[in-house]
Amino acid sequence: MHIRRLGPLTIFFDMGRLRALARRSEMGMVFAGALVGVASGLAVTAMRLVSEEMHRLIFGIDVTTRLSASQIDNKLLLLAAPVAGGILLGLLIFILARWRKKPMVDPIEANALHGGRLSLTDSILVSIQNLVSNGFGASVGLEAGYTQLAAGIASKFGLKLLLRRADQRTLVGCGAAGAIAAAFNAPLTGAFYAFELIIGTYSIVSLTPVVVAALVSTLVARLLAGSDFVIDIGSFGTVAPADYVPAVLLGAFCAGIGILVMQGVSFVEELARKSSIAPPFRPALGGIVVGLLALVSPQVLAAGHGALHLNLASEVTIPALVSLFLLKSFASAISIGSGFRGGLFFASLFMGALLGKLFAYSAPYFADATLTPVVYAVVGMSSLAVAIIGGPLTTTFLALEITGDFPITSLVLAAVITSSLVVRSTFGYSFATWRFHLRGESIRSAHDVGWIRNLTVDKLMRADVKTAKTGLTLEEFKRAFPIGSTQRVILIDDSDKYAGIVLVPDIYASLVDTDDEGKGLQDFIRYRNDFLQPQMNAKQAAAIFDKTESEALAVVNNLIERKVVGQLSESHTLRRYSEELDRRRRDVSGEI
Repeated sequence: MHIRRLGPLTIFFDMGRLRALARRSEMGMVFAGALVGVASGLAVTAMRLVSEEMHRLIFGIDVTTRLSASQIDNKLLLLAAPVAGGILLGLLIFILARWRKKPMVDPIEANALHGGRLSLTDSILVSIQNLVSNGFGASVGLEAGYTQLAAGIASKFGLKLLLRRADQRTLVGCGAAGAIAAAFNAPLTGAFYAFELIIGTYSIVSLTPVVVAALVSTLVARLLAGSDFVIDIGSFGTVAPADYVPAVLLGAFCAGIGILVMQGVSFVEELARKSSIAPPFRPALGGIVVGLLALVSPQVLAAGHGALHLNLASEVTIPALVSLFLLKSFASAISIGSGFRGGLFFASLFMGALLGKLFAYSAPYFADATLTPVVYAVVGMSSLAVAIIGGPLTTTFLALEITGDFPITSLVLAAVITSSLVVRSTFGYSFATWRFHLRGESIRSAHDVGWIRNLTVDKLMRADVKTAKTGLTLEEFKRAFPIGSTQRVILIDDSDKYAGIVLVPDIYASLVDTDDEGKGLQDFIRYRNDFLQPQMNAKQAAAIFDKTESEALAVVNNLIERKVVGQLSESHTLRRYSEELDRRRRDVSGEI
């Protein structure tokens, strides 16, 4: 008999052993997070190198410079490259429209509605579209592609391990954490990006795997490509109490601008949808506008890494700052609104830095303030980023990790909290959740609301219900349903449509109530137009129970046919809803 010997690596990477380890212990999730961190670091590095190589080949720039900081003399190339990218992207959109009918889901939506289930194929397609958009100069960053691809890999890995819903969502957060950490060389930023924006909550159980994924991904990215996203704020002393006043005002100012930017992008998208231009042709038209803006200033191209450092390192006049901000914001809105794939993460950092330097010109009007223009720029970039992207701690830790200066972090935190508060109080959405809102989804964050939608009336109802025709006499009804046989009977008309509910005790109580003499079955019918539908979730059903003050309602198939398919009680609905809430609480707290 042949005995197959398993080497240590075979055992180590055996899927069955990994599945058992991940499902039975926290160490298993930590190990899974580390593997996701490695994959995230590799994915981010690969996408970054491909993007930079595309910039060099298409625009002919130097190896050591970024696209948005390059001086490109060939004006025809500046105009033609975004148009060519739009044509190529339009072709991809045309092919995908015929091949994949379902809308692509991003990590926030996947964790909020689908328990962390994310298509890896769709994630790869989104990343390719993001690379095409950024590589040909569209004014979008790669962070959306980074998080999409890394989260898609994590989701696929979690599905292979058959993880529980909460663990699956955590692993998707690990992928996003690794992506942002590798992109900015900032593990704390990546970890809190996952907690605030992808998982939607912080818990002791999710802390270790998410942080491990962020650290491992950062190390992998440093090893393979290094990182140059560091801001030198120069010599800066202690923060004076008077410095908080301009920081807070700058935060409020950036909040207002952030809302305008988000609405501007939505306006362009809505304008494109209402036009007669087919989606495959929109990116090319958007590329024409971006190319024309690039003729004015190449700094609007791509994410803006080079342009950010260029403007931080030099003195820029007020007209130049204003014009560059308007150009960049318009280019970003046109790029995303016309169909280019990408996000506003780095664009918001760049535009926030411009707003901060612009705000610095008002520094002499604040008595005893000691902030330098570069510090204002750091405060501004964090404030605008939190207004658009969300995540106060994410942007605060980003400022700390890219500057290495702890004293100004308190300033950034004050400004970020102010910006976040203003946006939540007046607008109520981040860029991602605002677009969900426009699409009809009521998602305010990545908090897991998908389980509520999965807890439907169809899954809660009883199908074995007592029914009777509305034409029965009271005597016939009593013979069919003796007292004690059932609590309620659902009535249907001659065409089998729902007609209401009769409580059996009410019928027998009429025998001793002289006021009820001469009444027929029709006089005892309740809830004629109150019923549930199978697709409703438990929360919607509970609201209807509360409105009608009923203990149980019939379930009909739809509003037109109104065929009775079951019955649901309020007590059962609330009990199951409470059980699921308690289960989610245990998932968060780590209880078994």
